Amino acid sequence: MKALKLDHIGIAVKNLDETLKFYQEMLGLECVGTEVVEEQKVKVAFLPVGDTEVELLESTEEDGPIAKFIEKKGEGIQHMAFRVENIEEAIEEMKAKGVRMIDEKPRYGAGGAKIAFCHPKSTNGVLIELSERQD
Repeated sequence: MKALKLDHIGIAVKNLDETLKFYQEMLGLECVGTEVVEEQKVKVAFLPVGDTEVELLESTEEDGPIAKFIEKKGEGIQHMAFRVENIEEAIEEMKAKGVRMIDEKPRYGAGGAKIAFCHPKSTNGVLIELSERQD
């Protein structure tokens, strides 16, 4: 498997609107859209930076993965996503190389992506997302 590019960096936030203000007013980034992903209990905002994006993630439920992350580690970088050409092949290759996968099959991600997460215990403590999407 070859990562095509750093697709995005996911940042867990308590309040999406407040955080967006900082990225827009202080860093001059433009939000190109928000989306609620019910399956993942998250509201997402996308801010392109060059050839990648900052993805801000606010939990929509108290028991959502982002809420649990913030409770345990505080706000901050939650994951790094790498673009792959074929998500199914990438998952199988990672498993064949001994990487523990959270997702054995792709699932729907924000922005219409097909995604799968590698377990941080197999990736030196970093939650890695594999992402396949059309530009």
